[in-house]
Amino acid sequence: MTDLKAEPLERLCAAKGMRMTEQRRVIARVVESADDHPDVEELYRRAAAVDPRISISTVYRTVKLFEDAGVIARVDFRDGRSRYEPASDEHHDHLIDLRSGKVIEFRDEEIERLQAEIARRLGYRLVDHRLELYVVPLDDREN
Repeated sequence: MTDLKAEPLERLCAAKGMRMTEQRRVIARVVESADDHPDVEELYRRAAAVDPRISISTVYRTVKLFEDAGVIARVDFRDGRSRYEPASDEHHDHLIDLRSGKVIEFRDEEIERLQAEIARRLGYRLVDHRLELYVVPLDDREN
């Protein structure tokens, strides 16, 4: 079995009182080490490469458990697949390239300030938001 280093997600699961089986540990490490936003099928492929005994149903159950516990977050990028990333106290937004599927995480203080100001102008206090920008490359001539 490939050895992935213990990551904060695994420790967070344990701190929330989850029983961390070896398969859950592998899945937590796979989620934590992802530099993209994999869906359950991709998480399964990666976890099974580490431990071939992991089943797709184990990955589905574990992802649901992790999501319900708030240690991972589900994101939907209009492609019909739920994707996952470790939950974070640090807010970020997403820019999604519609041609390549690449997802870029970013944070912009001006956008954050503007969103709060718009809410204030309309008589509200902003408590949460999600911003997803769907883009194509500047040199893309297709409409």
